[in-house]
Amino acid sequence: MPWGPKTRTRRKLVRECELEEDEEYENMKEEYGLFVWPCSRILAEYVWQQKARFSSAHVVELGAGTSLPGLVAAKMGAEVTLTDDSTRLEVLDNMRTGVLGLTWGVWDAPIFSLHPNIILGADVLYDTCAFDDLFATVTFLLQKCPESVFITTYHNRSGHHLIEFLMEKWGLKCAKLLDGFSFMPSSKASSLSGNIQLAEIVLDAPN
Repeated sequence: MPWGPKTRTRRKLVRECELEEDEEYENMKEEYGLFVWPCSRILAEYVWQQKARFSSAHVVELGAGTSLPGLVAAKMGAEVTLTDDSTRLEVLDNMRTGVLGLTWGVWDAPIFSLHPNIILGADVLYDTCAFDDLFATVTFLLQKCPESVFITTYHNRSGHHLIEFLMEKWGLKCAKLLDGFSFMPSSKASSLSGNIQLAEIVLDAPN
């Protein structure tokens, strides 16, 4: 059927709506790092309950956003470096401890200056397209300090099989896996929801 004026107008309106939705989605993505999400609160509580472990640790927080876990670690006496995507200036501008722009999977100067024995990451396992770059970065940092650990909280979504596959690919293993609410005081957990897990991930030493 030939295109008439009404058809062209309808297609134009549809395209304009799609562009508006794309722009709205991008704006939402930009704002993700400015909220304190449940995973961040649960990881911060875990840090708080392990004061001795963090009192003299060298900590790097990946995808820090509002950086609640990292700030709690700093309060415990840790030397903390907060990192987020080097293109996310609105997030980096809100950080007040040691800050680096660090893009996962990119081997530029900032990553070579880091020597953490604890790596933190709250809700960094949300975009499956970024999983491989995240684990590449985590593995690089763990290899610099073989006794170090990556502690992360995440929603147990359908991507857990991909997480297991990539851990094996990058020579990692889960040393501890907890229900994120198992150690949360009821007064703090009551306002949170979701199937959230906490994992401690380390290098998988060869047999």
